[in-house]
Amino acid sequence: MAEIEILLPKMGESVAEATIVKWLKNEGDAIELDESIVEIATDKVDSEVPSSSEGILIKKLFNEGDVVQVGQVIAIIGSEADNGESQVTPSETKISDSAPLEVKQDNNGVTEQIEEALMAPIPSNGSPELSKFGGSGRFYSPLVRSIAKAEGILSEELEKIPGTGKNGRVTKKDILAYLPNRGNAIEHPVIEPTETTVEKVVKTPPPQAVQSTGNDEIIEMDRMRKLIADHMVNSVQTAPHVTSFVEADVTNIVLWRNKIKNQFLEKVGEKITFTPIFIQAVAQALRDFPLVNSSIDGDKIIVKKNINIGMAAATPEGNLIVPVIKNADQFNLIGLTKQVNDLANRARSGNLSPDEIGGGTYTVSNVGTFGNVMGTPIINQPQSAVLALGAIRKKPAVIETEFGDTIGVRHMMFLSHSYDHRNIDGALGGSFVKKVADYLEAFDINQTI
Repeated sequence: MAEIEILLPKMGESVAEATIVKWLKNEGDAIELDESIVEIATDKVDSEVPSSSEGILIKKLFNEGDVVQVGQVIAIIGSEADNGESQVTPSETKISDSAPLEVKQDNNGVTEQIEEALMAPIPSNGSPELSKFGGSGRFYSPLVRSIAKAEGILSEELEKIPGTGKNGRVTKKDILAYLPNRGNAIEHPVIEPTETTVEKVVKTPPPQAVQSTGNDEIIEMDRMRKLIADHMVNSVQTAPHVTSFVEADVTNIVLWRNKIKNQFLEKVGEKITFTPIFIQAVAQALRDFPLVNSSIDGDKIIVKKNINIGMAAATPEGNLIVPVIKNADQFNLIGLTKQVNDLANRARSGNLSPDEIGGGTYTVSNVGTFGNVMGTPIINQPQSAVLALGAIRKKPAVIETEFGDTIGVRHMMFLSHSYDHRNIDGALGGSFVKKVADYLEAFDINQTI
């Protein structure tokens, strides 16, 4: 049997890389079809990668802790007859400790390492090991750390190198451009914004170091928290956030649920919460305002045809995960209830697959679960909007009747709609959340299951 490449699978449109957490198989081990061979982790979910073939694990191309791009080959599998002797093609192998590092010259004469060096072991020259994450939380790739270690650059100096990569990450080009000028203190002046310099980049001063006393508790961020922090900062830096608020009277929904919840459980076998009712209203409003269900790609707006609604859920560890209901507008209330309960339960137990947290086009976050009356949620990139559902509270309200206005006790809640002002202006963003409220207030209290 020919050698089979095992690729890091696609895990949603917003997930480009994953960390190798643990290899479940060693080189030389027999592997069955669909048997898990490695545990991986992204900023959204931990999962396992199954084998697409049976045979023998010939070679693992990455180590535990390495960050791998989606679509990269992570392992080679062959038949038992190969017995691990098959030769892997040069494009699939790591560079050995003794192999010379091929270099090339760019147009400016700066020496540039080839891409294969990404998989080379970091040379040992007695310098301290460089962490994947700097003190600022910025991630450093294996290649950047390899070059830094070879040049004797310590983590403090590495942190000072300006990065042009995603979220300010230092790329191969950045560190190689830095080397010829190393040791020269280059001041980057702060450009005062004027009418003639509005398009120039203004340098952001580095954050001040936080001083701690002996009475403070210092908690090291876990991997998931670091990735979430990176994702949130990226979203705020990418999209100009605007939030519109609407208060909705959900009295009919509360009274209807209280009336039928026991019957619903007996007939459907599921507990009905408010969440599927709210998601149904959001899906209806997204059909009415399709531009809210869009993403930005450069100077293009991509309007999504599928309405895939993510629902933010807190894990027992305190982190946040967003499972996605695909084609939410195609489900009735019973179908949405089953989807919501299943995804929420498996989110809390850590049993979601990468496909179940990818592909979302809009997100709903129920901040009312924590007793909050409203919130200003951060957009889940590359989406363009997110809705926060506040706590339902009894309040005195004006009730319009055919006999005139009166005051009564009503169940009220705030809806907070944050959206990307690049493609959703205030009129659209405000009209959308008002339409959601209209659907909630028009809920038929006499409907049957």
